[in-house]
Amino acid sequence: MGWLVVFFDLPTTTPEDKKNYQYFRKALLEDGYTMIQYSVYARACVTQERMATHSRRIQKMIPPDGSVRCLFVTNIQWDKMFVFHGRSCPRQEVSLPQQMLLW
Repeated sequence: MGWLVVFFDLPTTTPEDKKNYQYFRKALLEDGYTMIQYSVYARACVTQERMATHSRRIQKMIPPDGSVRCLFVTNIQWDKMFVFHGRSCPRQEVSLPQQMLLW
């Protein structure tokens, strides 16, 4: 069990670029991803098969001029992540969704 982390760079110079960016971001959120930082989203995956399914979905959604990277990390690796915040930055904890806690 682990996390599929998606990093992306999408152009936003033209109205079409902005539309593609909004579509991609909305599709990630609708597929259960959580925003970790701007252009970095993560989703819990129970199995490697589930991770492969979500990776294929992302591959189909990539805008023509976009660059997207996916990284799978285990829960152990995720828990070892260092998160630093400035004074004015709100602290946000990203944890397993409730249905994942049953595993």
